[in-house]
Amino acid sequence: MNGATPPHSIGELSARTGVSVRTIRFYSDTGLLPPTDRTPAGYRRYGEAALDRLHLIGVLRELDVGLTTVRRVMDGDLTVAEVAAAHADATALQIRALRLRHSVLRLVARRDASPEETVLMHRIARLTSDERRRLIADFIAALEAGTPHARDAAAALRTALPELPDEPSDAQLAAWVELAELVADDGFRERMARAALPPADEDVLPGVAPEAVAELVPFVRRTVAGARAAGIDPEGDEAAPVVDAVTARFAAVLGRPDGPELREWLAGRFEAGHDPLVERYWRLVWTLNDWQVVPGHLPFQPWMAQALRRPGRVSPSRR
Repeated sequence: MNGATPPHSIGELSARTGVSVRTIRFYSDTGLLPPTDRTPAGYRRYGEAALDRLHLIGVLRELDVGLTTVRRVMDGDLTVAEVAAAHADATALQIRALRLRHSVLRLVARRDASPEETVLMHRIARLTSDERRRLIADFIAALEAGTPHARDAAAALRTALPELPDEPSDAQLAAWVELAELVADDGFRERMARAALPPADEDVLPGVAPEAVAELVPFVRRTVAGARAAGIDPEGDEAAPVVDAVTARFAAVLGRPDGPELREWLAGRFEAGHDPLVERYWRLVWTLNDWQVVPGHLPFQPWMAQALRRPGRVSPSRR
């Protein structure tokens, strides 16, 4: 500019950039935007480089970069790329936190939670990954200190540890909250120690000859898996033929009439040794880990017991 005074006053910078005069003066006073020169009367003037510098400061501040970091960029201690990378990571954490907050709010609304439940759910949801692992590890360790059957249950739990994703869906967050509430209950730990593993076939039908068990249990397991895969409700009308087929096979193999006595006995056998809360735990693990629920891998006993217990179904269906 051949020694001429730089062209831009603070007011002109404000008009060109949209940044307030007060903010520009603050940047100038703190050294972020030093004036290029001053007029004989002492007024600050800024050249084109200062205009570019102000644009960059504005962008960084709009991206929520702190003034200390902005100064380091202006002084050449950090590159814009380094700052962008760091703030991209920080923003990702903020987004994750907002998603978690959103999911907790939806869960509280859906469960119509009391103030106490709301506080508990929020605390459970905000546990770090290490804290979540420690919660499950402590639950399993308590089982390992128990009976041989409890230790077997602990070994089974270690094969499928629940993991809440970094960005959980609403269903996964709800599953985690429910699972955390379960494992914090001493009574549930006792139930898990008794029934974490599905009963062996011979335990499903105690007192029945092994060769009969070998034929009957696989049959009912396949039949119930097929009914589940078809979406048949155990208490719906479509379940009646399934119940009839199972009880007819049992009657034929055991040499007993298909009547109320046999069906009542079967319902009792299928209910024994199965804990719905333990099954619920495994379903929550599947939800958390995003595993597909395979009908053939679900215990068949609760479906059959529920189907047999439907009012009016303990007697054979009339055809």
